[in-house]
Amino acid sequence: MNRLESLFYVMNWFYLFIAGLFEIAWAIGLKYTEGWSRLWPSVLTGVLMIASFYFLSLAVKTLPIGTAYAVWTGIGTVGAAILGMILFDEPRDIVRVACIFLIIAGIAGLKLTSTS
Repeated sequence: MNRLESLFYVMNWFYLFIAGLFEIAWAIGLKYTEGWSRLWPSVLTGVLMIASFYFLSLAVKTLPIGTAYAVWTGIGTVGAAILGMILFDEPRDIVRVACIFLIIAGIAGLKLTSTS
């Protein structure tokens, strides 16, 4: 991989990370929309969804779709689970936390084994 290809590769992983952060935000935003019945939380959540999909679409230009999609949903899952515990007092039992660490391990494994 030449220097320019390497830069695009890194940028696409960055886009995927940003897409994952937006996914966390819109997942949490869903809670505040109260079933899409509140206007401004619903508008903001919709904008966050569009931003998440946009950055995901940039990332999959060169990253494998299976890897990118799994990492994207993994980032969203872990972030939403952690924020759910913090913001909404969701359960914090050891099995739940261990499963979150398993998802993180899966994301890391997909990143480490991705070559293009």
